[in-house]
Amino acid sequence: MRFLIAGAGAIGGYIGAKLANAGEDVTLFARGGHLAAMQQHGVRVIPAEGSDEAAFEAHPHITSDLSTATGMDVIILGVKAHGLTGLAPHITPLIGPNTTVLSTQNGIPWWYFAHDTGELAGLRLESVDPGGMISNAIPAGSVVGSLVYFATDLAEPGVIRHIEGNRISLGEPDGTRSDRIKAIAEAFIKGGLRAPVTTRLRSELFVKLLGNAAFNPISALTRATLVKMAQDPNIRALVTEIMTEVSAIAARLGITLPVTIEQRIAGAEAVGEHKTSMLQDLELGRPMELDCIAGALVELGTKLGIPTPNLKAVYALTRLLGETTQAKAS
Repeated sequence: MRFLIAGAGAIGGYIGAKLANAGEDVTLFARGGHLAAMQQHGVRVIPAEGSDEAAFEAHPHITSDLSTATGMDVIILGVKAHGLTGLAPHITPLIGPNTTVLSTQNGIPWWYFAHDTGELAGLRLESVDPGGMISNAIPAGSVVGSLVYFATDLAEPGVIRHIEGNRISLGEPDGTRSDRIKAIAEAFIKGGLRAPVTTRLRSELFVKLLGNAAFNPISALTRATLVKMAQDPNIRALVTEIMTEVSAIAARLGITLPVTIEQRIAGAEAVGEHKTSMLQDLELGRPMELDCIAGALVELGTKLGIPTPNLKAVYALTRLLGETTQAKAS
């Protein structure tokens, strides 16, 4: 299979390196110093300190020009959700009748309601897909979804540090087990990733959202790790209130969550002194993946008539924090 990683940062670059190392035909799209380093040396993947995992180098095709990446079987969207509006129009010419587009973004993806048949059929969330830029550029029928359960970062240009985990759950938006998604899973497994195919991706997405919507913005506001938030009585109470609001939205969509709120908090506490991705982005001066997580849930709650006062307050505070931080940086 021919894979294009459109956005070969820490997540996309790691997936691409694993696939290329397993012999798949992989092209990485990147820019800046990371692009130059990979063009010169390939992609180096190193393990986290203390890990017994072996480092390796992969040498996929590297490009800064998407127009050259034609004839791909699978296009993996490796940018964060807020980067999709700019990327999506450039993906359109690359999508053929048999091309699959795999999303890896956090939060509620733009395709979430594309296959609904009820009152929310075709719903577009402005916080996720402003002006329909993404949905107009990428046909819903070409999309399969994923949930990433591993952590990586860019140690330096061209070098990706694998911190923990190796699972990426794959799922068709309509819940079927298609041949295309099974083929992608087989390639990922060959590359050393755990790639279960789920028929309940939309439900699993809300389990991840349950934690992300509460812990991520609060961590940005407080600079606290997961265990510190979970063990602080006042923050734990706020996390519980936000998760209750998210659970109400899930229930209204007909989704039964397989974990309780206490179990979800306990799971985060067990991770320990870990900074959320939103806090890491804030500290590095990068835009936070906020609108697709908290903003989307606030918007969806409003459309469904479900109050989200705690989530709405935390979202507003974190959004302003991001705006002021970006303004100072520029």
